[in-house]
Amino acid sequence: MIPETLNPLNYFTSLVPDLMPVATVPIIILICFLFLIWNHEETSSIPGPGYCMGIGPLISHGRFLWMGLGNACNYYNKTYGEFVRVWISGEETFIISKSSSVFHVMKHWNYVSRFGSKLGLQCIGMYENGIIFNNNPAHWKEIRPFFTKALSGPGLVRMIAICVESTIVHLDKLEEVTTEVGNVNVLNLMRRIMLDTSNKLFLGVPLDESAIVLKIQNYFDAWQALLLKPDIFFKISWLCKKYEEAAKDLKGAMEILIEQKRQKLSTVEKLDEHMDFASQLIFAQNRGDLTAENVNQCVLEMMIAAPDTLSVTLFIMLILIADDPTVEEKMMREIETVMGDREVQSDDMPNLKIVENFIYESMRYQPVVDLIMRKALQDDVIDGYPVKKGTNIILNIGRMHKLEFFPKPNEFSLENFEKNVPSRYFQPFGFGPRGCVMMKAILVTLLRRCRVQTMKGRGLNNIQKNNDLSMHPIERQPLLEMVFTPRSPNKNQSD
Repeated sequence: MIPETLNPLNYFTSLVPDLMPVATVPIIILICFLFLIWNHEETSSIPGPGYCMGIGPLISHGRFLWMGLGNACNYYNKTYGEFVRVWISGEETFIISKSSSVFHVMKHWNYVSRFGSKLGLQCIGMYENGIIFNNNPAHWKEIRPFFTKALSGPGLVRMIAICVESTIVHLDKLEEVTTEVGNVNVLNLMRRIMLDTSNKLFLGVPLDESAIVLKIQNYFDAWQALLLKPDIFFKISWLCKKYEEAAKDLKGAMEILIEQKRQKLSTVEKLDEHMDFASQLIFAQNRGDLTAENVNQCVLEMMIAAPDTLSVTLFIMLILIADDPTVEEKMMREIETVMGDREVQSDDMPNLKIVENFIYESMRYQPVVDLIMRKALQDDVIDGYPVKKGTNIILNIGRMHKLEFFPKPNEFSLENFEKNVPSRYFQPFGFGPRGCVMMKAILVTLLRRCRVQTMKGRGLNNIQKNNDLSMHPIERQPLLEMVFTPRSPNKNQSD
């Protein structure tokens, strides 16, 4: 035993008034100890909320779950600056909205990996699989050529014809997405057109559009809900059951469609006429290069990409056109000059500059996906800030597009793209050759046939939106409906 006279605790308690309970003394000592730790805590040179003995990371992750990914990123950039340190699942995460930093990440190979909840990504089939959120760089590099080949080269010419054909077919049966009062559910229309186009380009089997569109919506809801959930969430079965069922439902439907494709390939005489994206993957599996799980997930991701993001992007574009008749007039004048009375073709694409600038400005002003998520595969330095291997990176490109270069950053204006915009200042998510071609072809085909209008007081700013993994209008609100008025073929297109 320690002699009483040498016991520092005894000396300390002797100084405490008799009225203070002795039990409070250890609490006071603990508080003092924690205070010392707090004050000697390692500080970061990167702006952001404090660590605060581990409380900071809990609050940080909680804010993402509460506000949604997109809203939380905008909050942190607005509060702390354009290069911010936060935490997600206890992992250091940088939120970046500075163009030079974004450009650095986008052009370097050591940021090809994605991040997200392991259990969440496993649930939806994306963990170390597919291409969208594959966090296995080696496997991602094996898969990527299949997507690159399908989305570039000669396939783009065929893509235009299919987009035109699908748009015309769906406009001819517009009653399927029209309400009793004559308003069109535009978002549903765009999803059907996009799914039909994707199917004809990449899979090529009969499918039930309405059923698959609904399954894709439910799958996306699960993806968005599970992406950043903590591990404890998945231990409570009733919380994640509906998301597991939604993911299983779409994956099961895709497996059936892919099996139909296998059967079709086994009976055709000329394989060359059927060598699309799904066929390439199936034959790669037959060679042993891919597993059945790889094939199923890749086809699933190719089929959901357009109905998910491009359909919402086109919906927003139609709302913007309805909001600004002068923009519609300029576009229609160009369409008539370039094409006359015929349908749009691949040779027309470079000449549709006003349409192209409109697409660019729409994606800048109201992006559907305004975040890109990456993970550092090695130590690096970005604009003077040290980045350790394993650090999560979120590129807030939506905010970046409103901070630098553009003359009217907070307005929707075609003037923002009257001059050439360097790529470092404009990095819209997923806007490759495929996205540009599909949106141009569908927009031109639709606008040549219909004038689009919103109800009074139902413009873009009035539509309720959810900004999480992506910006989506909240479904089941009448503000999503529009009026399509057929254009008279005997009148000037711009009338």
